[in-house]
Amino acid sequence: MASSTAVSDADPVLRSSFDRYSGRPALDFRGRVVTYGELDRLAARFSAGLRAYRVAPGEAVAVRAGTSPEAVLALLGNLSAGAIHVPLNTALTAEESRHILTDSAARLVVAPAGADCPYERHVSFEDLLKAGSAASDRIEEPHPEAIALLLYTSGTTGRSKGVELSARAVLSNLGSVARLWRISENDRVCIALPLFHVHGLGLGVIGSLLSGATVLLEDAFDPARVVTAFQERGATVFMGVPTMYVRLLEHLSREPGAAAALSKARLFTSGSAPLSADDFAAFRAVTGHAILERYGMTETLFGLSNPFEGERRPGTVGLPVPGTKIRIVDDAGADVPQGEPGELLVRTDGLMTRYRNRPDETAASFRDGWFVTGDVATRAADGYVTLHGRKSVDFVKSGGYRISTREIEDVLSRHPDVKEVAVVGLPDRVWGQRVAAAVIPAPGAGYESLAEALRSLAAEGLAPYKQPREIVLMPAFPRTPLGKVQKNALAAGIAARTKDAG
Repeated sequence: MASSTAVSDADPVLRSSFDRYSGRPALDFRGRVVTYGELDRLAARFSAGLRAYRVAPGEAVAVRAGTSPEAVLALLGNLSAGAIHVPLNTALTAEESRHILTDSAARLVVAPAGADCPYERHVSFEDLLKAGSAASDRIEEPHPEAIALLLYTSGTTGRSKGVELSARAVLSNLGSVARLWRISENDRVCIALPLFHVHGLGLGVIGSLLSGATVLLEDAFDPARVVTAFQERGATVFMGVPTMYVRLLEHLSREPGAAAALSKARLFTSGSAPLSADDFAAFRAVTGHAILERYGMTETLFGLSNPFEGERRPGTVGLPVPGTKIRIVDDAGADVPQGEPGELLVRTDGLMTRYRNRPDETAASFRDGWFVTGDVATRAADGYVTLHGRKSVDFVKSGGYRISTREIEDVLSRHPDVKEVAVVGLPDRVWGQRVAAAVIPAPGAGYESLAEALRSLAAEGLAPYKQPREIVLMPAFPRTPLGKVQKNALAAGIAARTKDAG
């Protein structure tokens, strides 16, 4: 059932936010403050500049910019013009960018002046704003059914896919989550996330602007700068990913006095990858804050969240947010009993329209109107949902057993000389798959002694069929731009090393 706060044709939610908070600061980028009124006028000029460059409503406009005010005004300008906003990861290779630009049929690419742009139809922010200098000073509300965002998946399971999201889906879902978390005009939200991903662009920027909050933009994550945001810039909320919290904890261990600054916060949230219960407990111990963990996907936006008021249960992603329903099903599509693992299906007002240019994959992603997430989950009697990883890479099927990689990771990570661990399944002629563990040792740990210690730890804490057949120590893991481990790439690398060694 849709949320009672869902966007309708008569709800100018974006426009009303800018009218209401016109004189308040919208963005603070290293001391450069942009008010809602100034952002409104700049984005309106951007929108008019698109028309001057003959961009029609419904056409895609790619934006290649880091985390900056320019990236935000481009988002708003595209929405106002009815153009489809396609954010480009600045770390992509030319080949990867060309795939997105070709697949999206981008009419134009906007980038900072002097930036290397692998596309002939590109224009700088400066030139686009000049072209729209005679524009209105107000952005327009996007039509609810228009495609607002075209976001490309990280490619952890194949070629990057374009996810089309309507303005209705974006504004309804992000507005619901912002209200759930009590984001308001009194908040200053620290964002060090990239703005080509739905986490930073969606919850961080759009959710904050819908609420009248000030966004404290950081162009890169640095633990010391996050602490400074709370010490000196009045930050009240931080939205991060688990890797950021690990680095914050490392910083606090070196600078214990910094914990006092973080303790003044109103809210810390985490998503995009599982947050370990140990890190949850460690952060709470030093700052007094229970991190609010939530769950979302590019295709569904944000469907589950621990409560703002009530128990924030470590290791879980909480309960469905307003506008979302879930099912957990077995391989036959039947609902599983409470506490049993199954695949998570979602219905939400934040659901994508389709995968661009991929009708077969779009159809395969739905089952009787439910989106098939590919994530394995369990649901407790009180409704809290726990994720157990991707169905394809975070469960190993060995000798007829379906084994959760996260369970093994939790056991191995208890060793004090383990900085990080990732468990994958490798092809095995006899068992189907065999369990392998990749480990990043803590600084100063002995390699051979650690491997032996982990084998002993696994023998103590895991049934024989769950124990890793191989333990590989390495300095780093392949990751997505948001720090999520690319388990397919990791498994391929381990398999290649094993083959070469043999």
